Amino acid sequence: MSAEQRKKIIILMINMFIAIASFGIIIPILPSYLASINQGGMAAGLMIAIFAAAQFLFSPIAGKWADQYGRRKMIIYGLAGLTASMFVFYASDSIWVLYFSRVIGGVGAAMLVPAIFAYIADITTHAQRAKGNSLVSAAMSLGIVVGPGIGGFLADYDLKLPFLVSAFVSLAAVLFSIALLKENEAPVGEQTEAMLLAEQESMFKKIGRSVNMPYFIPLIITLVMSFGLLAYESVVGLYLDNQFQSTAKDIAFMITATGIVSVIVQLFVVDRIVRRFGETAILITFLIVAAAGFLLSLVAGNYEMFFAVSLIIFLASSILRPVLNTMISKMAEGEVGFAMGMNNAYMSIGNVMGPLLAGMLYDINIVYPFILGLLLLLITTAITVIWQRSRTAKPTAVIS
Repeated sequence: MSAEQRKKIIILMINMFIAIASFGIIIPILPSYLASINQGGMAAGLMIAIFAAAQFLFSPIAGKWADQYGRRKMIIYGLAGLTASMFVFYASDSIWVLYFSRVIGGVGAAMLVPAIFAYIADITTHAQRAKGNSLVSAAMSLGIVVGPGIGGFLADYDLKLPFLVSAFVSLAAVLFSIALLKENEAPVGEQTEAMLLAEQESMFKKIGRSVNMPYFIPLIITLVMSFGLLAYESVVGLYLDNQFQSTAKDIAFMITATGIVSVIVQLFVVDRIVRRFGETAILITFLIVAAAGFLLSLVAGNYEMFFAVSLIIFLASSILRPVLNTMISKMAEGEVGFAMGMNNAYMSIGNVMGPLLAGMLYDINIVYPFILGLLLLLITTAITVIWQRSRTAKPTAVIS
């Protein structure tokens, strides 16, 4: 990569890290804070679902706007939305105002994430794209690791302090982007396509259009992966406590370790293995690895074994995420912003459905969420193999 490419990617990485870390700051203290305002588990679940639902509903629109009006504007507006969300969250103890702040935050995330990945697609070649996506994904993973640690530290001084710090950190990211991030124009064909599609479409129309896109199967894999991962994350603490009497420290240590593994893999491994074996081979391989992880979680007999299994699952997901982003951006030449917006929307569907269904299944039997994740991954692997065979058969059919 050129020095200019590296500079732009570093700016995008910093933005993604700050956005994810500022959100992660509130995670450790959210249950205690909700308890302090006489709210319980239902409110905590709605906090996650409302954010993801707003992100889902707005992602396709934001992705199209990224094609029409520029990546830089959407990145700045997205960061501004996250900043406003945190300030509103800090300023009020009304549960309805807090829910509203989650809507603002979800819209901000919908603007930010597709625009960043579309920007990466603009400034990299096909050969460089896996590297660019893996670097930004590593920044996301690092934010997930660092944010909760900072939040837990700040909460020792004041329960609401993490919300205020999160708001000011996000504001710093807005100012940072205004000062240093330059607009990178989308390709002309992409802008034309966006203008042709500028008429308002319902969410069902957008999803219906995505079904006919060449990157539809990667979108489905994104949905299933986010569904399974969020379902897993939402019940893993309860499961560890129930099965192995793990302490909060044990659970926090496991989450931090898996996050660190994700960062290392995305920084130093993804690009190399994709260049050597190709996106599709890596996709199928690590879907199988993730399924194996869910299978092993059913037979893990102690905390140490479950810890190792969790490392396998998060290792697979940390590779699958940038590989899927790369595949979708490569297959979406002409409307990368819309494609990345749909990618974000499908991920948000999984983020809404995963925790809700996992919680319901967990109340029936604590192993059911893991069985569901295993079945979904096996089905997805089969669909991916069939899809790949159909793709490789098409050129042969044309030649004959």
